[in-house]
Amino acid sequence: MHRKKFINQLFYMKKTPFTEIHYALGAKMHEFAGYDMPIEYSGIIEEHNTVVQGVGVFDVSHMGEFWVKGKNALAFVQKVTSNDVAAIPVGKAQYNCFPNEQGGIVDDLLVYHYEPDKYMLVVNASNIEKDWNWCVKNNTVGADLENASDNIAQLAIQGPLALRTLQKLTDVDLSQIPYYAFTTGRFAGVEQVIISNTGYTGCGGFELYFYPQYAQKIWDAIFAAGAEYGIKPIGLGARDTLRLEAGFPLYGNELDDTTSPLQAGLGWITKFVEGNDFVARPLLEAEKAEGVSRKLVGFEMIGKGIARHAYEIVNDKGEIIGNVTSGSISPLTKKAIGFGYVKPEYAPVGSTIFIRIRNKDIEAAVVKPPFRNK
Repeated sequence: MHRKKFINQLFYMKKTPFTEIHYALGAKMHEFAGYDMPIEYSGIIEEHNTVVQGVGVFDVSHMGEFWVKGKNALAFVQKVTSNDVAAIPVGKAQYNCFPNEQGGIVDDLLVYHYEPDKYMLVVNASNIEKDWNWCVKNNTVGADLENASDNIAQLAIQGPLALRTLQKLTDVDLSQIPYYAFTTGRFAGVEQVIISNTGYTGCGGFELYFYPQYAQKIWDAIFAAGAEYGIKPIGLGARDTLRLEAGFPLYGNELDDTTSPLQAGLGWITKFVEGNDFVARPLLEAEKAEGVSRKLVGFEMIGKGIARHAYEIVNDKGEIIGNVTSGSISPLTKKAIGFGYVKPEYAPVGSTIFIRIRNKDIEAAVVKPPFRNK
């Protein structure tokens, strides 16, 4: 069994530039999106609270990065994404999604306007190949595309003490980088590091992009700088509880090829403006006019029980009205929380719904995320 596991790890799973560091630190490792990734180090709850209260470091080098360059770069990104990329000035990032031909979501992503005719698309690790093929298929305008996923490492330094930690390592004034903005500068003695005020925790912080050969140097510098603040490495387990508590959707749970951005509450990244003729725009315009058939809602359990992915959601008559997409105990509030799709009439905040847990219908209330402030 151990030999089989070793062989699988050695030959089948991809590594990030930090994989050996994770093993040396005693992380519990597991396959995620084809990569050998740390799930936890000291425990999910402890790691979660470290990020909420202090500062923690996530290895997110498994994420994908595509460069879009050339005079037709904007035209391409406008075609394949639903948000209005023309509205992003250089130095800003934008949350976005790739809609498919049926109005579903190929993936959600970040779009960085790096230079006037150059964008970086940051996509989910599990969708790199799928997204790349989608971009190539839809590149009818002749944009210059480059899949740089294997040549970019990424760390997310998150929490209220992230800025103090990182400021020690750069002359860039991090306090002058607004939310969803970025700059490129010298960091920990390394040139051309992208420093981005973004993250997936709702706790503030930065994401750094750099060449893999500088991984050890940057990792060591960050942990030395953050030692006085109790900095810790954080695994994917706490990344998931943090994003859920913050009310952020996860591709494969809240978002997939069958969910439209309007159903998922992402109408704010679906811009029907002039010149934004993205894939499936007519379908999504019609859906907006007619009304969605289901809506994504947040909920808190009233009765005793924890909702899990794919559990049925029912009404007070026991009729199925939807399904759970994510569920957990909030490490901060100790309440059982979750996301799920329901029929529109059950979506208003304050509505009573029931989660079917082991053939029992347990009461829950629809609430507005984020859950952390409740």
